[in-house]
Amino acid sequence: MKFRLRALAVILGLAFLTIISFEVRARQGGGTPRSSGSVITGKVYAFEKIAEGVYYSTSSSLMATGGNHTIIVGDHDVFLVDAGATPAAGRALLEDMKLITDKPVRWVVNTHFHWDHTNANSIFGPEVQIIGHEYVRHAIADLDIVHREPLKTAMANMPIQVDTLKKQMADEKDPAKRATLEKQLAAKQADWEEFKMLKPTPPTMTYSSKLTLFQGQREIQLLFLGRGHTQGDTFVYLPKERIVCSGDMMETQPAYMGDAMFDEWLKSLDALKELDFVTDLPGHGVPFHDKSLITAYQNYLKDFMAKAAELRKQGLSAEETAQKIDLTSHSGDFPQIKGPGAEVRGVRRFYEWMDERPH
Repeated sequence: MKFRLRALAVILGLAFLTIISFEVRARQGGGTPRSSGSVITGKVYAFEKIAEGVYYSTSSSLMATGGNHTIIVGDHDVFLVDAGATPAAGRALLEDMKLITDKPVRWVVNTHFHWDHTNANSIFGPEVQIIGHEYVRHAIADLDIVHREPLKTAMANMPIQVDTLKKQMADEKDPAKRATLEKQLAAKQADWEEFKMLKPTPPTMTYSSKLTLFQGQREIQLLFLGRGHTQGDTFVYLPKERIVCSGDMMETQPAYMGDAMFDEWLKSLDALKELDFVTDLPGHGVPFHDKSLITAYQNYLKDFMAKAAELRKQGLSAEETAQKIDLTSHSGDFPQIKGPGAEVRGVRRFYEWMDERPH
């Protein structure tokens, strides 16, 4: 039984890491701005130019880098969307950013409190303002995020993944495959050392509903459009460029739901669709331009809620529902869905949410 539990933990951990790094091509539509197609690649990160002074950063590195970033380069400084998964990832991002600008980062916004977007907050000095919704500061400062989800599972799985790679290396006879495993192991061990030294660092500046900054002539709006993915998600909106950064409130894949406020998420996405934008730069996935993808995700959430509620009514546990729930009808919009099932922490949260609602 102990072995089976450890194996399940490994599978869940690898699945979660796959979820946070997976990239999928979303449907295209709408007007300008479009990506220029210009991509500059550094040691860890690649930077796609979206508009003048606006870049979308992704990584395919073995390093745990977390969510994607939007980099907004002004006349004198840089506004960075999300900090990164670890201090090492944050430092690697700043180093690779030298390929696109020599200007200093002066502003960092945390789109929400999850580890893969905030763990690199600690690398920034007092000259950098870290901004977040007031709930983000509360979560990082008061909720012991190292010992709660989603970081709790990531921390628990890391040493298991290290042990698994060591065993695979010991059993591997092919030199080329062994060399690949060695690189994976070295990266995973480095990530684990980073995880053990994490210093949760809350924002230094907060807002409640809207905060507007000006980077020279560029207007940058930070918007709280309602609860959803968490209780304090920020959209970064560039009205002149008609670009929005949606964090994990709207990805091009099914998002982690372990902190979800399900009915409010639907309403917040309605508010997102009301913004005048033609390019969405999500926290995970790839840029998209068609608002119908947002509607598709709302339909996914509605279907998840209805089916999970029915299975709960039948007496199934959250773990059983996570295995049985069938959302494959949405695979046309979200091809990451390969068969029945859902991430168990999202189902557990849904069960909690149902208990929290007034009867």
